[in-house]
Amino acid sequence: MSLEGGGEDRWVFGYGSLMWRPGFPFIDRRTAVLHGRRRAFCIYSVHHRGTYERPGLVLGLAPGGAVRGMAYRVAAAEWEAVYAYLREREQPTETYFETWREVKIDGNGPDGRQRASALVFLSDMKHSQWAGALTLDEQAALIAGATGLSGPNIDYLRDLVMHLREDGVRDHAMEKLLKMVEAIEAP
Repeated sequence: MSLEGGGEDRWVFGYGSLMWRPGFPFIDRRTAVLHGRRRAFCIYSVHHRGTYERPGLVLGLAPGGAVRGMAYRVAAAEWEAVYAYLREREQPTETYFETWREVKIDGNGPDGRQRASALVFLSDMKHSQWAGALTLDEQAALIAGATGLSGPNIDYLRDLVMHLREDGVRDHAMEKLLKMVEAIEAP
């Protein structure tokens, strides 16, 4: 399936801010799971949540595990505009590569889920902004005080924790990370 144009509806998988702020028109939104990747603060942010002088961290999909996120079905007639928007939003420094992956979407399948191919932005582990496997202490030190075009890095982490909770997901590592960053930033 090509990334551009086409005559059918397409799915987009979000695991970070796309979960709560997609910013594009969609005709369906459902919880979905992507296997083989996990949500991680593994990308140095020099645009949205940091600068080249003071990088922050944003989420990426690191190898291993599974990640619960949101799948959005985009109407075929809207696809080209949505794809252009996603490229501009997600790829200011080309830290991800775009691919189609099978996701399990909450729905009407035999196990309560249906399978669909979705556009996913995977972390490019060869990119200079790939931070890799950082400890929680290292993540907290990078997130605390970092600010980019989209605002303070801690706001991104807070939004993540809050929206995961709203969707019934308790990510204890992300909650602990938030407490650590709040402690560092406390006056």
